[in-house]
Amino acid sequence: MPLPIAFAPPSITEEDIEAVVAVLRSGWITTGPVAARFEEELATLCGVPRAKVTNSGSSALELGLRLAGIRPGDEVITSAYTYTATVNAIVHTGATPVLADCIPDSFLIDPESVAARITSRTKAVVAVDIGGVPCDYPALAQVIDAAPVPRPTSSVFEALGRIALIADTAHSLGAHLDGVPAASLVDMAAFSFHAVKNLTTAEGGALAWSAALQEQVPGLHSAAGILGMHGQSKDALAKTRKGQWEYDVTSPGFKWNMPDILAALGLSQLQRYRETLRRRHELVRRYHEALASLDLVLPRHLGSRFVSSGHLYMIRLPGGLEVRNEVIEKLAERGIATNVHFKPIPLLEAYRWLGDPADVAPHALRAYQEELSLPLHVGLEDDDVTLVAEHLGQVLAPAVTGRRRTADEVVA
Repeated sequence: MPLPIAFAPPSITEEDIEAVVAVLRSGWITTGPVAARFEEELATLCGVPRAKVTNSGSSALELGLRLAGIRPGDEVITSAYTYTATVNAIVHTGATPVLADCIPDSFLIDPESVAARITSRTKAVVAVDIGGVPCDYPALAQVIDAAPVPRPTSSVFEALGRIALIADTAHSLGAHLDGVPAASLVDMAAFSFHAVKNLTTAEGGALAWSAALQEQVPGLHSAAGILGMHGQSKDALAKTRKGQWEYDVTSPGFKWNMPDILAALGLSQLQRYRETLRRRHELVRRYHEALASLDLVLPRHLGSRFVSSGHLYMIRLPGGLEVRNEVIEKLAERGIATNVHFKPIPLLEAYRWLGDPADVAPHALRAYQEELSLPLHVGLEDDDVTLVAEHLGQVLAPAVTGRRRTADEVVA
């Protein structure tokens, strides 16, 4: 596309529109058979037995925490380098968020930092896949296995017999680690299908869980559905069956269900999702080739152990905050939209009580000061990537010179 170049517009095809229209014409538009089919196909993609779709990724994460029995007085460790939704979900349960730092020169949570923050109150670790790159889940599992066993507060904890490992996979649908879907390596994984994600339902999410957990807690899917539908013992579709109007409310639950209208959009997009990933990986490679001569740290999306979802192309600029902000402004003047992912949690007013980011998470703070996300979406043409790279080089030239820092950070 010629300038201007948008950052991350949704990809909506005629097939997507027809899928939604079919639901509108069906006479059943809330949660029903289309949502159920979407759950089944998501589970297959993620290499897990079951999934429950929700009205947002935030709902999916809170659903997972509540199913795990997280409650007031508990501590949940998560990354300081994430969007506020991750921490909000923890706080909504009444638990206390405990922030771990990033691996040096990375956006991902550091297992050593997690190990240093585990206490007798730690009930879960929520790792965050940033930009689509999966965390080192086997290393995190080792840390958890070496930790004290928390007092069980739910059937999930009784089954696990340890701290729960939950993944915020809002960015990483379809990512692989060590040759298997990354979502299958954790106890629970919470996905987002927000408008800017690789696969969108406009707003929506899903919670998936491991085969081991499904085997040990076979009623998890039903429990998730009840908790996410006001605690009601029957969903709307079940109540329409002849003579089945009566229901009970077993707990003061939440309204987290995904209607079939949104599920239809997601299910349609899922049919072409492997092609979406292929195209995103191709764009990542083209970006890397086009930017190789500049003084930048480039993201790794394809490595010896992992294949990411290619959700964000996150570069790191020498010179820090001042240079980064100047580059954003100058690219915007040229019609190129960029973004920043993310402000570390302690920089946000709502969470300043968690401490000085320079003390709590110095690596996360530095990563934020240097990070810039370039446009990455399937609507980009090959020439658009070249154009973004050319303009970035022109904008950077007056501000930074000389050093190369890409040797260990490149696309494999």
